[in-house]
Amino acid sequence: MATNGNRPTGPSPAPHLAPHLALGAWGERVAARRYQRDGYRVLDRNWRCPSGELDLVVSRDGVVAFCEVKTRRSSAFGFPAEAVDGRRQRRIRAAASQWLREHGHGHRSVRFDVVSVLPGRVERIEAAF
Repeated sequence: MATNGNRPTGPSPAPHLAPHLALGAWGERVAARRYQRDGYRVLDRNWRCPSGELDLVVSRDGVVAFCEVKTRRSSAFGFPAEAVDGRRQRRIRAAASQWLREHGHGHRSVRFDVVSVLPGRVERIEAAF
């Protein structure tokens, strides 16, 4: 990944992935590093079940956050977080319920975050839905 000081500037080439998948993987790495920098522990990445996929599951101070990461090359077609519609939220909630059934011991609280990643800009919306 290219960097500009502490700001992400774009994905590194990933010849084994299609361009849109490489972009998404880059955004998830950027988001995970941002959470870790802020004192969170990454519990899972790209966790899958029949209900859907969770991009990131992080925890801090008894709170588990299920994080949907949206990455775009630019905001020309809207801000990345706008892509997390009601249908996607329902799928994330269903997957989170399954994750909690399997792993959720010891968490006092749950929230759903959306992380928007653009080159040079990362925005985390806590408790987005």
